[in-house]
Formats: sequence, structure tokens, C-alpha cells
Amino acid sequence: MNSPAGRSGQGTGPRDRTGQAEAFDSIGERYDAAFPHKDGQIEATDWLVASLPAGARVLDLGCGTGVPTARRLAQAGLDVVGVDLSARMVALARAQVPGARFHQGDLADVRPHGPLDLGRFEAVAAFFSLLMLPRAEIPGVLSSVRELLVPQGLFALSMVEADADDLPVAFLGSTIRVSGHPRGELRAVVERAGFEVVEESSRSYAPSAPDPADGPGAPPEVQLFLRCRRLG
Repeated sequence: MNSPAGRSGQGTGPRDRTGQAEAFDSIGERYDAAFPHKDGQIEATDWLVASLPAGARVLDLGCGTGVPTARRLAQAGLDVVGVDLSARMVALARAQVPGARFHQGDLADVRPHGPLDLGRFEAVAAFFSLLMLPRAEIPGVLSSVRELLVPQGLFALSMVEADADDLPVAFLGSTIRVSGHPRGELRAVVERAGFEVVEESSRSYAPSAPDPADGPGAPPEVQLFLRCRRLG
């Protein structure tokens, strides 16, 4: 982990990432097997592809294995950079999407003049990555995303709809901590960070167990997808 517990967050006090990267290191390839149907994520990624010129820089924030987002963006001729806290996920992404560049790091460190300054982007995608942060950190990371974007830059965001803050949950044989907002509250948080929400959609999704030994899959969740544009 690049940001162990005890390091200071951006205006949020000490961060605690205990066990988060290790959980995804352990999950590895099983993540894609548990989420084989990513229609909402693919549709949001295709919106970015259709809206951007060839060669535009796109940041995949919380890139996971690189599939499908980074791969789809790279195949469309975009200049793709990915970041993930998990070293295993970064290694998988590098192997699966050789046309993109990937960095191991904390999402909260990716900001202009911050510990991981990767430059500016025409678009940012953050699919189910901000839910790994405590609620108190989400507005600061959204503000950093706005700073990373060029004027009128695009932002595709997905979260699981939930009224939860840093809640421990069992996930594919590991324990992770997740946060969420009801949809109206999430939209308000995003708008306060300086974004216009140009489209909102939701899907009900039940992750499947990639191995029968893991038991039944998780119960259905409501996934929220926001297509946004930077104001100013």
C-alpha cells in the first residue's frame, strides 16, 4: 500500500486503508468472475468514447483489473492512465491493457501538486472506487477530480446506492469497508463539488460467486451511474 494508515488525507485527518488493498490483492482475478455483466459501466465508458476526440487523456481512477474500462478506452484510441491501491490489480491491468499506463497509489493522492500528480485530463472515470473511501473523504476527492479535469471535462461516476459510512462488509472471501449515499444525496455531493450531472441512471445487480466454494453470491445492489461535466 502506498498510503498506510496514519498518513494525512487531504483535509480529512488521518486515513485508514487497513486491509483495503490486501483484500483486493487476495481477490485478484476473481473480481471479474464475480462481476461478468457490467452493462452500466460499459455504457458510461462508451459515452466517454463517443464524447472525446482521439488521443484525449482519460484517467481510470480505481482501475481494478483494467477490464472493461481501461481496455475499452485504450482500444478507442484514447490516452489512458489508471490508478489503483492494490498492487495485484495494477499488475493485472498492466498485463491485460498493455496500451495504457498504470500506477499503484491512493485515490486521495491523485491531485494537482499532490503526491501523485499525473497531469490534466479531458475525462475521468471512477467506477465503484469512491465507495472504498469514508464519506468524509469523498467530497475532497471529488474536488480533486474537478481540478484534474480541463474546463468542461467529463466525469463518469458509479456508486452503490446505500446509506453507509466506512461499513465493514464480506466481499468475495475478504472483508472491505464501503460507503454510499442515497441517490439524491449522492447527486447533491457531486454537484457541490463543481459538476453538472447531465444524465443519471441506475441498475439492479447481483454479483455472482466465482467459485461454488465461496457460497452464494452477494444480494442484489442498486448501482448508480452519473455522467457529469465539470462546471467552469
